[in-house]
Amino acid sequence: MPDIDKILQLSSLFSVTTDCLLKDMQDDTQPAAAQTPSPLPRVTLAQANDYLAKARANAPKLALAAALCVVSPIPLLALGALSEAGLFGIWDDLAGGIGLIALLVIIAAAVAIFMQCSASVRAYEFLQKQAIETEYGVTGLAKERRDAFAPQYDKANILGTVLCVLSAVPVFAAMMVGASFLVSASICLVLALVACGVYAFVRVGTVRDAMDQLLEEGDYTRPNKAIKSRINALTAAYWLVVVTIFLWYTFGPQGNGQPQYSWFIWAIGGVVYAALVIAVKAFMKK
Repeated sequence: MPDIDKILQLSSLFSVTTDCLLKDMQDDTQPAAAQTPSPLPRVTLAQANDYLAKARANAPKLALAAALCVVSPIPLLALGALSEAGLFGIWDDLAGGIGLIALLVIIAAAVAIFMQCSASVRAYEFLQKQAIETEYGVTGLAKERRDAFAPQYDKANILGTVLCVLSAVPVFAAMMVGASFLVSASICLVLALVACGVYAFVRVGTVRDAMDQLLEEGDYTRPNKAIKSRINALTAAYWLVVVTIFLWYTFGPQGNGQPQYSWFIWAIGGVVYAALVIAVKAFMKK
């Protein structure tokens, strides 16, 4: 494939589309019916190159935001463990208050990053939701970038998987010792290891997803796009229910008032959510 930068420069210089520069000679002999404009959004080579560049720039930011969401309960759990052990003069109410404030601050920072990255690619939201047509050369560009990115993608996924599997080790080690303080501390270490794994997954997954969107492959095939809006609605409703359960269990009439002991709701909610999404996709594809 010709150099992308030179193609874009020639397109600008001669005020023609990159499609005209890249078309094969046989395109000129196609019947007129074959050249009827399509109602589908058309992605130009310049747009594809710009989108891939923005996806690569956003990848570390989105990975950081996802990791922050995972580690957000750590201050709450750590302060709860210190309070339970009677260290540093921290009592339960103080531990819960400071921990919740820290959790909300971390989540707010993550949400701000998500919103900033989303705003930077708002013009390309249709790639995730609609069937598309691509200008000549876009498919070749995306496949070439994906092939070059494959080794980095595979290494990051292996690293993330290993970290997530090993994240259970601190809990088992603490259970062997039997000290409740160490068990609480081990959960913080579990979240830290999972956050590192999530960082690895999201950083390479963001770039790979951008390529799959241009190729309409993977999770972005046309059938998958058709059900994506329903999955998004289900996701929003589901996590609102999980938050309600957490607040009721912790602060309701019969609640324990100790958020550091309610962390398991999020863990269970995450596992159930993954199973629910898989089941819904399987059902809707029938």
